[in-house]
Amino acid sequence: MRFLLLIIYLILPINFALSENLNKTYFAGGCFWCMEESFEKLNGVKEVISGYSGGTTTNPTYKEVTFGNTGHFEVVEVIYDKNIISFKELLKNFWINIDPFDAFGQFCDKGYSYRSVAFYQNEYEKKTIEESIIDIEDKFNKRVVTYVREFKVFYKAEDKHQDYYQEYLINYLMYKKGCGREELLKRIWKL
Repeated sequence: MRFLLLIIYLILPINFALSENLNKTYFAGGCFWCMEESFEKLNGVKEVISGYSGGTTTNPTYKEVTFGNTGHFEVVEVIYDKNIISFKELLKNFWINIDPFDAFGQFCDKGYSYRSVAFYQNEYEKKTIEESIIDIEDKFNKRVVTYVREFKVFYKAEDKHQDYYQEYLINYLMYKKGCGREELLKRIWKL
């Protein structure tokens, strides 16, 4: 029994120390499948979860968000280690994976729920987002139409939407190619 207690005592502080380094942030960039893929490739990102945020209804479904009047967006929750990757770096990744000048959605996905949104949880994040928008507008001499919204609550999407780009790879690649997402991103950002 003492041995078991000793192991628990030794393990728990390590787990708590690790969790103190983890933060969450939220972005909407059209299709959450594509956003999930783009963030999961980054060093320091521990997990990306597809879901919904920004609206007025509780526990919305994909159908309600896409075809209803919930006010929600397709959003990703990015869980990251702040000692490895910063909010600023995550924000940069967000920008280069969206079209910040499209007021009608993203790529082939049009409608309110597919609009781009950078959510903030504190004044530092809000200021960082606002400064990055000024930089983009100066660089392109165009108005950024991405929303900047205070984060309130996140609702996890249905299981079939989690890791879609891995679970349904062929369907995902056909969708992504058909939408012309990569081609447009290369034209905008010169990647």
